[in-house]
Amino acid sequence: MTLGTVGNTHTLDLEMAAAGNTEVIRAKLRTMESLGLQDTIEDILITLGRQYHLIRLLQSHSGRGLFLYLVLDKGRSNLALARHRLRAIEAQLDV
Repeated sequence: MTLGTVGNTHTLDLEMAAAGNTEVIRAKLRTMESLGLQDTIEDILITLGRQYHLIRLLQSHSGRGLFLYLVLDKGRSNLALARHRLRAIEAQLDV
């Protein structure tokens, strides 16, 4: 379930994206558990031909189970800066 959106939502069905990315996260967590990895996921990057899709899991106790989802135009974006900004946004969120 999407709690909020910002930006151009005309090119992407964010409800569908949220549901699909929830499954991506669940699959990765199951894989980590099967491998016995005792760690947390900071973010997941999916690189497409023209886009970056960045999923950042919230680490706070109150944000458990929530994630930020960012779609960037690959030719016009700075991935390192985007990851930095998502960390900053997460730090400012009060969930």
